[in-house]
Amino acid sequence: MEFPFPHKKNLSLSKFSSLGIGGPARYFTEAFSIEEMQERLFFSHQNSLPVLILGKGSNLLFGDEGYPGLVVLNKIDFLEEEAGNFSAGGGYSFARLGSSTARRGWSGLEFAAGIPASVGGAIYMNAGAGGYETADSLHEVGYVTEKGEFICLKRGELVFGYRSSPFQEKKGAIVSGSFLLKTSQDAHREQKTLLDYRLKTQPYGEKSAGCAFRNPEGVSAAKLIDECGLKGMQIGRAKVSEKHANFIVNIGGAKAQDVKELMNKIQMTIFEKKEILLEPEIRSIDVPS
Repeated sequence: MEFPFPHKKNLSLSKFSSLGIGGPARYFTEAFSIEEMQERLFFSHQNSLPVLILGKGSNLLFGDEGYPGLVVLNKIDFLEEEAGNFSAGGGYSFARLGSSTARRGWSGLEFAAGIPASVGGAIYMNAGAGGYETADSLHEVGYVTEKGEFICLKRGELVFGYRSSPFQEKKGAIVSGSFLLKTSQDAHREQKTLLDYRLKTQPYGEKSAGCAFRNPEGVSAAKLIDECGLKGMQIGRAKVSEKHANFIVNIGGAKAQDVKELMNKIQMTIFEKKEILLEPEIRSIDVPS
């Protein structure tokens, strides 16, 4: 198979994972523009090659066996602003977007500071914190379909839910997102308050994929895990964080299987003791069938 763009073979995905876990990608490339993303997706479609779009690598668990297709790292990182409408590339840092807009007195994305995601990843997961979600201020999404076609989707066309978006059922790539923000003298202060709280309560500096489980209605997953005495539980080199019970950390040399077994053990324990089945928030990247 002849590639029309630069690529590498058998590159370890662990270096692109916030968990520091992952086997090799059969093929790996980067996309620095919408046009390059279109080219890569069109090529993959034409050659029936499985494709995985990658942002900051948070909330992901790559398998130990790696990925048998093409991994495309989204490096589209522009930022434009016009009258409170901020448009950012899908590869732009969501945390940076939240902190920079808040410092300038724009409100709506204060919660994003501290979320280790790309703009595309935040939209894909409908990332949130402190009662706020990405979809709240989202105005428009630029999207490249699996066939390489670019389309523009208005917020009103899209149905979001708790940590869910319509893009989770699609096979293309989010290449841009625009957000309508409002002026506020308190934006920077609110952003700092939210960030300080996250830094105090979550295991920043350790290798994790963010929250392991979605919060069931009316209760936090962390509270359930803590009440069942699972803080500090360890399988292999994967461990339930002592600082925040809904974080699983790689204490060095963990395998994907360690994390999966630990998550399964947590789910079984919570179900036995609380009769609640926790749903994973971490997205497991399995080998395509």
